[in-house]
Amino acid sequence: MVTYYDDGTIRIRSMIPEDAKILYDTYFSYGWHPSVDTYEKYYKEQEDGKRFVFIAEYDGRVSGQCTLVLNPTEGPWGNQGYPEIEDLTVFFDVHNKGIGNRLLDAVEKEASKVSDKVYLAVGVHSGYGPAQRMYVKRGYNFDGSGVWYKGKQLEQYAPCINDDDLLLYLAKDV
Repeated sequence: MVTYYDDGTIRIRSMIPEDAKILYDTYFSYGWHPSVDTYEKYYKEQEDGKRFVFIAEYDGRVSGQCTLVLNPTEGPWGNQGYPEIEDLTVFFDVHNKGIGNRLLDAVEKEASKVSDKVYLAVGVHSGYGPAQRMYVKRGYNFDGSGVWYKGKQLEQYAPCINDDDLLLYLAKDV
């Protein structure tokens, strides 16, 4: 296990197998529809060197996570050698404690070791409002490719649904 950050209250570390069930159980309790397989796959990809998985702890309890995909294949920078930040989540009961920023500090530091740029996608609906504001404050800029839906660039006037698959991409030099 690697520790990326630790100030005695917030700790950012690599994933261990037991984290998969904690993430699944917490997201399920929110009424979301997670799959424990997703988090088990994250761990396997971490061990295979394809993805970094950053687990946030707050006062010793798992409180969020974020991943960094080293060779993404989707989005405007897919297959171009730029890593992608995916799946940043901070548990609801510990919002506004700086955990998201500490996660991104660790992710950006690792991304800078393999690239001069990192990118991410953020949802468009209001549930993503705090993340949208945080990314802009941290220097992420819209890439100009417009709105993406279900993994594809959305054509002008094309129908879509304002769900978790309606995204904008942003990038930052690291």
